[in-house]
Amino acid sequence: MAQLLIVYHSMTGGSRQMAEAAASAARLEIITKLMLAAEAGPADLLEAEGYIFCGPENLAAIAGVMKDFFDRCYYPVLGKIEGRPYAQMVCAGSDGENAARQIARIAQGWRLREAQQPLIVCTHAQTPEAILAEKVIPEEQLSLCRDLGTAMGAGISMGVF
Repeated sequence: MAQLLIVYHSMTGGSRQMAEAAASAARLEIITKLMLAAEAGPADLLEAEGYIFCGPENLAAIAGVMKDFFDRCYYPVLGKIEGRPYAQMVCAGSDGENAARQIARIAQGWRLREAQQPLIVCTHAQTPEAILAEKVIPEEQLSLCRDLGTAMGAGISMGVF
């Protein structure tokens, strides 16, 4: 049976909430595996038919733990997951665009197919205190994450991608 893999990293809870929202909706459509980036590996990518990558933007780049996930997995799955769909979600304090570009570039190298434009949730955290504070993602933003999870799950389940 088809499977969706959601890989995420979160230090202050924002990306975790986003990934959990997408997973809860996707599970209504397809088998969904939600994994921390620090624990996910090449075998997990090979088992899935599609992916959602979710993480924070740190210092205008993908978070180090997400980068480590991609570093550990890139070559072991290169040429083995081509054509599979992916989507991404970024939790950012300002714009999140650079992290989204970096993930898209990695996905391009794997020859994945972008299922939709990146979903970027901006927390507007700009002070050290706000950046380090535990995040609470508003319901309207979590609803968009659930919509993304539903779309990815249904698309993979129906073979649309």
